[in-house]
Amino acid sequence: MSNENKTHKLVLTALMACLSTVAILIFRIPIPGDQGFIHLGDSVIFLAVLILGTKYAVPAAAVGHSMANLLVGATIWAPWTFVIKGTMALIAGVFITYMLKNGEHFSPLKRTFIKVIGMMLGGIWMIFGYYIAGGIMFRNWIIALVGIPWNIGQLVIGVVIAIALSAALYKTPAKKYFTIT
Repeated sequence: MSNENKTHKLVLTALMACLSTVAILIFRIPIPGDQGFIHLGDSVIFLAVLILGTKYAVPAAAVGHSMANLLVGATIWAPWTFVIKGTMALIAGVFITYMLKNGEHFSPLKRTFIKVIGMMLGGIWMIFGYYIAGGIMFRNWIIALVGIPWNIGQLVIGVVIAIALSAALYKTPAKKYFTIT
């Protein structure tokens, strides 16, 4: 990888971290009966996975989402979020990269299907991770269940937005800096 490409990747990683923070700050809905909130930040994580690849998406996800927790006053969630969102990007990225490694002959529909499955696997981890974190923090596993349906909705919306945005970005000259196509 050239120095120019490395610089672009680093800048795009920082941009994705910032975009995820902003997506959370601008659009967040508190989850009733829970201290969490739903937001559009997951779409940025998945977009980072799709255009930057795992190596760059993981820190963007972990830092961007943790920073949002700190800025909205949900400081207690920041360490959990750092691990959960970073791992979410890791799972999605590793699955997608592995499945598409020798898939140049795959149809665009099959490639999209693989990307969706990878993002869903990462999202399942996120749902599980926040359930465990909530159960530990609230010391009540029933209260922790409240966030699950909301996290499922956030996951689905994030996948749809990321697929649409990545499809649009793949048609730009900037695609030469993207990892997964």
